[in-house]
Amino acid sequence: MLSQSQVDFYNENGYLHVPEVFSKAETDELSDELDRLVQEWAFTSEGWTGPWRQAYMDVETEKKSKLTAMHDLQFYSAAWLRAVTHVRLVEVLGDILGPNVELHHSTLHIKPPQTGHPFPMHQDNPFYMHSNGQYVDVLVHLDDTFHENGEIRFLAGSNKLGALEHVTRMPDGKPCTPHLPTSEWPLEDTVPVPAKRGDVVLFSIYTIHGSYMNTTRQPRRLVRVGYRDPQNIQIEGQSCGRPGLMVKGYRNRREGQPLFPES
Repeated sequence: MLSQSQVDFYNENGYLHVPEVFSKAETDELSDELDRLVQEWAFTSEGWTGPWRQAYMDVETEKKSKLTAMHDLQFYSAAWLRAVTHVRLVEVLGDILGPNVELHHSTLHIKPPQTGHPFPMHQDNPFYMHSNGQYVDVLVHLDDTFHENGEIRFLAGSNKLGALEHVTRMPDGKPCTPHLPTSEWPLEDTVPVPAKRGDVVLFSIYTIHGSYMNTTRQPRRLVRVGYRDPQNIQIEGQSCGRPGLMVKGYRNRREGQPLFPES
């Protein structure tokens, strides 16, 4: 699926935009199914916590800012099961991760209209920490993204920095969502990567990224899907210890590795 120049771009910059992975018909089905999931299963909250909120938003906006989310859409929808195992997507991942690819999780991120949640600069590693960088996050686009609705933005080449220490506590000592210090990692330094519905954007678990607020009158809908080399052992975080579907290749057995438990 990918050319050598695309693979080289990913390895150098830590991200890659791949257009038209999903057809219009496939994207329409996923969009309709997503809307149903949002109505029946998803939850809306204030979103990420932390002192970064005051740096990104004024007081009134911060009070209104919301995020709609849910995890593991493939457990609720056959259409989304087909999406996370989609043959074109899997071939793209194979070009990046190698012959063996394991699904880790999927997460819905919707920025509601006008006050849709911005994201501070961060790596994804603190949320589902792994032993190495053989982990790729994929953003499946259900809507066109651009500056006004908060397209994804990357710090090019930051994948080479490895795992960084994140802010995990408020000034008063209470825990908060992991993020990088806003004074050291400004969002203005990032490269915007707008995309069309049906496109995917891939990035490394170590790539620093963030996004601005959705200021439009329409929601911005993305689904993030995580994949890894099955030999990349998870240390802690979301879905830790849970096996994922093998979407490509084979799970080679590590020495002494037991079968997965039946319950």
